[in-house]
Amino acid sequence: MATFDQGNGHSGWSAEVATVTLSLDGVVTGWSEGARRLLGHRAPEVVGRAATDLLLGEGAPEATGLSLTGSREWRGTAALRHRDGHRVEATLHAQPSLDGDGRARSFVVALSPAPAPAMLDWAFEQSSIALSTHATASGAWRRNAVALGGGERTPQEGAERPAPALADESFLESVRRVAEEGTPLRYECPAPEPSGALGGTAGAATRQRAWVIELWPVRDPGSGEVVGVGTAAFDSSDQHAARQRLVLLQEAGARIGTTLNVTRTAQELADLAVPRLADFVSVDLLDSVLRGDEPVPGPVDAAVVLRRVAHQSAAEGEGVPEAAIDLGGMDTYPPFSPPARCLADGKPVLSGADEPDFAAWIAGHETRTARVAEFGFHSVMATPLRARGITLGVAVFTRGAGSPPFEPDDLILAEELAGRAAVGVDNARRYTRERTNALTLQRSLLPRDLPRQAAVEVAYRYLPAGTGAGVGGDWFDVVPLSGTRVALVVGDVVGHGIHASATMGRLRTAVRTLADVDLPPDELLTHLDDLVMHLATDKEDIDPDEPFFVSGEIGATCLYAVYDPVSRVCTFASAGHVPPVVLLPDGTARVVELTPGPLLGVGGLPFECTELELPEGSLLAFCTDGLVEARDRDVGLGLDRLCEALAGPVSSLEATCDTVLRALLPASPSDDVALLLARTRALHADQVAAWSLPSDPSIVADARAQATRQLTAWGLEEAAFVTELVVSELVTNAIRYGAVPIGLRLIRDRTLICEVSDASNTAPHLRRARTYDEGGRGLHMVAQLTQGWGTRQGPQGKTIWAEQSLPAG
Repeated sequence: MATFDQGNGHSGWSAEVATVTLSLDGVVTGWSEGARRLLGHRAPEVVGRAATDLLLGEGAPEATGLSLTGSREWRGTAALRHRDGHRVEATLHAQPSLDGDGRARSFVVALSPAPAPAMLDWAFEQSSIALSTHATASGAWRRNAVALGGGERTPQEGAERPAPALADESFLESVRRVAEEGTPLRYECPAPEPSGALGGTAGAATRQRAWVIELWPVRDPGSGEVVGVGTAAFDSSDQHAARQRLVLLQEAGARIGTTLNVTRTAQELADLAVPRLADFVSVDLLDSVLRGDEPVPGPVDAAVVLRRVAHQSAAEGEGVPEAAIDLGGMDTYPPFSPPARCLADGKPVLSGADEPDFAAWIAGHETRTARVAEFGFHSVMATPLRARGITLGVAVFTRGAGSPPFEPDDLILAEELAGRAAVGVDNARRYTRERTNALTLQRSLLPRDLPRQAAVEVAYRYLPAGTGAGVGGDWFDVVPLSGTRVALVVGDVVGHGIHASATMGRLRTAVRTLADVDLPPDELLTHLDDLVMHLATDKEDIDPDEPFFVSGEIGATCLYAVYDPVSRVCTFASAGHVPPVVLLPDGTARVVELTPGPLLGVGGLPFECTELELPEGSLLAFCTDGLVEARDRDVGLGLDRLCEALAGPVSSLEATCDTVLRALLPASPSDDVALLLARTRALHADQVAAWSLPSDPSIVADARAQATRQLTAWGLEEAAFVTELVVSELVTNAIRYGAVPIGLRLIRDRTLICEVSDASNTAPHLRRARTYDEGGRGLHMVAQLTQGWGTRQGPQGKTIWAEQSLPAG
């Protein structure tokens, strides 16, 4: 019986193919030597006979479906009769021979032996490739021995039991797609996600296998209908393991070194490697690395003492039961141990339980011996952590019972992971060093204890940035001024790092110096602006690789305020700084509206003063932008939240500081934060006495007398002698060298202050009086009798003041 597939397909011709020529009515008209060798008939015996006579079986001519009409090629298979009578399975491929009008004149038929079914079965069963067939009608599967996993099964078992991959619904869906669409498809069957070492699950000694499966439709040669699906599975375990290693390295780039923290970076390495590469990982570092110091370049020789900074375990439950050393603990590794060997050679070391050095190392530590026995550790990789030519520490990867030993490929992977972690650790170490230096400098430049003064009660907080931005240039200060007044300062230098801190120290020193001159706030900021412009033009030899240095011009903001407890007026001037918030005694909190000024360093633009009269007990809050500005809110919203935090009930200024920080800051602020709170006090009428004096030398005696009477009223008779001398000298100088109006004021607070003011801007100065000079000794005497004296300029002239301690009791 033969079946033929008439279509447009074709096959290649070969020298072994026999050819037969047929007429249009199916009569043999030509017979080749190849046909004789295939079927045994000589040409005279078959030429002139019907071709159907060569078909085997009853009714063969009718069953062939052979049609020699038309001009299309056809092909198929047939059972032919050999000359000696035996059956010959052959493949037939007919090509029409056309005349000039395109009509078929005859057919040339190529005959080739068809493979024996038994041979096909043998090839299927003995193939080294996992082969399977699926019958769409019955749903039955047939698989060869490789597809069955190499076990010995009978053909019946192979036909009835599905392959392990058949439990995968996505694979079955692929089979259905091929059967329905009739197109080939590739399906990748990856290994299950490992729960232990890379390439295998915990407790499994063999690695998981991955497969690439090719699927194609199997068609009926006669009808062309898809009757089944064929599959061929190729083991891609090695390729899968390589891809997994690449994925692990890619994740290492994203997950290791996410912070500038030495111990956190080491822990990220341990977390990534467990359980995908090892069952237990430990990371030990030199102590100098944790301090941010520069370790000794090159390998580490002999026994080495390391500190455990990170470890991780694949064991279920809490903690790391495999660890022989606790976090933060020190351990000495002998020279023959794998960690010490890798540090000495600068190369990774692969060791196992069958090596004498490994056994000696384990035996030398009682706790480590117990852990190895309990968890069955048998394979160890020790990899040095090296970056930029210096050794930082060692990472140890371990596999226990149930996991396969490490292979050379695992050592290469561990070395790559350790290298990436070493760069992160070294970056964190260098940042730690720079941050420590910057914080040390910054703390040395900031006030440790604010000076005593009577004008305001103060409290403050300073928080360095908690991220990799580095320390900044935020600062604050409280400067006592003459006449019981006080200057409140807060500022911020643009940028971070040592240079920002150094610039901050310069500006803070400059502000203190200018405050001692007692300049008005707007004039002080003008001088400070000039200083910043000079600093920006200084030529400094700065390493371009210096961490955290922000190149470009220096910029800074500053808010300078002077509060007078006598007049209860606070005068503000701002150089681009965040405005302060005031909380009045009635509980009302609002932002102080200031005339904004340019940033320091811009130059050429004026600064303006804003005066605000404050009731006694008002609370002023000065801050830097790190407190009120964040990614999720602007400065305006931050100031509103600051007002809300201040308005809440608090017991003290210190508690208020803590309340404000909790309300406005995250756990780790991204910028430096300075907060200065000042509650105003006031000097009442019984603490101040003032007189207006005419420009008449005779009034000096009267001025002394009035001062003495006021001291008697205050119970300060013991200070009368010095005070009379001071009043006499200062009033005389004002009458002689100054201009009207002339005023005398006594202030009693923690000290006794005598002030004489006049309308002249000429400031007096000390000089050495010669023997016959009539003047020049008065100010010298005032300086000797008092604890301090000075001059301050005002809108309507100058004021000379002298301060003396109150009598004991």
